[in-house]
Amino acid sequence: MVYVFFETPKEKVKKMTLAFTIVHILVCFLLIIIVLLQTGKGADIGAAFGGGSSQTLFGSAGPGGFLTKITTVVAVLFMITSISLAYFSSHRTGSSVLREQPRKTAPPPAPAPVEKGIPIAPAQPGAPAAK
Repeated sequence: MVYVFFETPKEKVKKMTLAFTIVHILVCFLLIIIVLLQTGKGADIGAAFGGGSSQTLFGSAGPGGFLTKITTVVAVLFMITSISLAYFSSHRTGSSVLREQPRKTAPPPAPAPVEKGIPIAPAQPGAPAAK
């Protein structure tokens, strides 16, 4: 097994981009789950008429304040990872395959040979085919 003690800056950026991508995906799923856990604004009216159950898991006030704070923190993390990934994407030091290949220009096609003689006329209906 070979250990690399010195990494090039390009390798460090690749590893950092991979780490930010993994964190970004996890934050995306976490944000979706937290938003889906929150109750809608119309849920309080339904509970007033006996349609709701008591929310003892998050306390008597419900999960409103707790989930709102977590949503804010996760949304900020989402923005930070999004901006970081955009920065890493726009400041790549590597080159593209398309930029390395020189442009190849094809020579113009040669004109078709023209035979001098009798011009070709369209076939007449009912005429026998020429051999």
